[in-house]
Amino acid sequence: MGWLTREIEHAPCTVEISHKFESLHAHVRFNNGATVYPGDEVKVQGPEIMAAFGEVVSEDRDATIIRASGLERLWTRLTGDLEVMELCEFSFSEEATL
Repeated sequence: MGWLTREIEHAPCTVEISHKFESLHAHVRFNNGATVYPGDEVKVQGPEIMAAFGEVVSEDRDATIIRASGLERLWTRLTGDLEVMELCEFSFSEEATL
């Protein structure tokens, strides 16, 4: 991995989609043990997976991991905390009103 170049890696993966009242999630697990680092992009190949309400669907797919360059990884680490703070909502009042 260079400071300005990206690398592409292919990995088999398992995609799990849950559409239940208790849990609404989509997870990708790499079957070859690949790890995703800050700034990396993952594209799962294949058609869209739909799960009806109350179902959990699991499928084996191939994924393309586009590794971030060294400069992109550094930038992601430096600015990542600021972007996460945009998701937070703080209230310092005694009563919350909507």
